[in-house]
Amino acid sequence: MSNAVSDDVTERDLEGGLQAVTGLWWIFLVTGIAWLVIALLVLRFNETSVDTVGLILGLVFLGAAINEFVLFAVIRGGWRVFHLVLALVFVAGGIYCFVSPQDAFWELASILGLLLILMGAFQIVVAVLSRATNEVWWLGLIVGIIELLLGFWASQQYYPARAALILLWVGFFALFRGITEIVTAFQVRSVGKELAAGS
Repeated sequence: MSNAVSDDVTERDLEGGLQAVTGLWWIFLVTGIAWLVIALLVLRFNETSVDTVGLILGLVFLGAAINEFVLFAVIRGGWRVFHLVLALVFVAGGIYCFVSPQDAFWELASILGLLLILMGAFQIVVAVLSRATNEVWWLGLIVGIIELLLGFWASQQYYPARAALILLWVGFFALFRGITEIVTAFQVRSVGKELAAGS
C-alpha cells in the first residue's frame, strides 16, 4: 500500500516538474532567434562578420574559464593549481577577444588548419571506438575524414581562404543551431500542452 502511494507521489512530482520545465519553452525560442541573428551577421562576409566571430570566441573562452574555476573549486590535490592557471589564461584570452575581436579572428584563422586536423582525428577515433554501440558510427567517420581533409587544405591556403572557411563554418553552425533551438522550443511547448491537458 505504501509503495503505491509513494509511486503516485513520485509520478505526480515528476509531472509537476515536467510542467514547470516545459513552461520555459520560450527560452529555447529566444536563444534560437539569437543564433539566427548571429548567423545573419556572420554570413554577410564583411567586417561585422569578423568582429562577431571574434566576440563569439571571447564568449567561448569565458565559458571555458568558468568551467575551469568550477573545477578549481571542486577538485582537491595537485591538479587544482593547473585548473586555476588555465582559468586565468582563458579569462585573459576572453578579454583580448573582447578588446580586439578582429585580431582574435585572424589569429584563429592562422591556426584553423591545425584545429581542423585535431578535430577530424578526434572524430575518427570516437567513431571507430563507438562502432559496437552506435549504428551510424560511419557518419562520424565521414565527418572526421572531411574535417581532416579540410584541415590539410586550410593549412596550405592564405588567410583570406581560411577566413572564408571560418565564416562559413561559424555561420552555418549558428544557422543550424538556431533552427534546432526553435524546433525544440515548439516541441517542448507541445509537450507542456499535452501534460496540462492530461492533468
